[in-house]
Amino acid sequence: MGHRPEENPPVVVGIDGSSSAAGAARWAAREAARRGAPLEVVTRAHDAIPLLIAATRRAALLVVSDRGLGRVAGLTAHAECPVVVVRGEQPSENDGPVVVGVDGSQLGEAALAFAFQVADLREALLIVVHAWSDSALDAGLVPLLSWDDVETAEHPLLAEWLAGWNEKYPDVVVQRVAVRDRPAHALLEQATAAAARLVVVGAHGRGGATALGSVSHAVLHHAPCPVAVVRPERTLR
Repeated sequence: MGHRPEENPPVVVGIDGSSSAAGAARWAAREAARRGAPLEVVTRAHDAIPLLIAATRRAALLVVSDRGLGRVAGLTAHAECPVVVVRGEQPSENDGPVVVGVDGSQLGEAALAFAFQVADLREALLIVVHAWSDSALDAGLVPLLSWDDVETAEHPLLAEWLAGWNEKYPDVVVQRVAVRDRPAHALLEQATAAAARLVVVGAHGRGGATALGSVSHAVLHHAPCPVAVVRPERTLR
């Protein structure tokens, strides 16, 4: 059985009466029960964003629907906890894996920490995806690279990133995926193929719409399941 956090701050959910918000409320209620934590409901109004942000200062996580995704960037930029965006109506959570993207950065480390936590609570398989591409390289260098050698080097690097987390969460079964691909495409492909129950991505610091980053933005708009957005400076509760 996965171990629970010592403290149980609330799971906060924002609702506005829509069917998608009802799906978010059901997801949040199940998560609160799983954590043994209280559920706090914030009824959305025209100025709900400040209310939701204020509630996150003492919350384990904030759950919202994907209705009005344009506001999600503002929430992730200022929320004091991870934000879970429930896409569409979720009548029940499946028993699929948790999928997370990593790149060795502080951003990826925060996403990985949250992913291990939720996978442990759910006793779920965790698929850790590390993707790279040649888009950031000088065009003149690309023909000179041996992609087989690059892939061979990336696998032990991924294992190194996971070493400490495997020790902290020994009961979590991890599947490693290191692939030459665009990160967003790789995450979406893994989430779809595995019928994931949750995808975890990192978000940058304050900065409005740019806080999400291109990968998080793409995953939020196209994932087949709920998406958790985690910022590096957010302490997991």
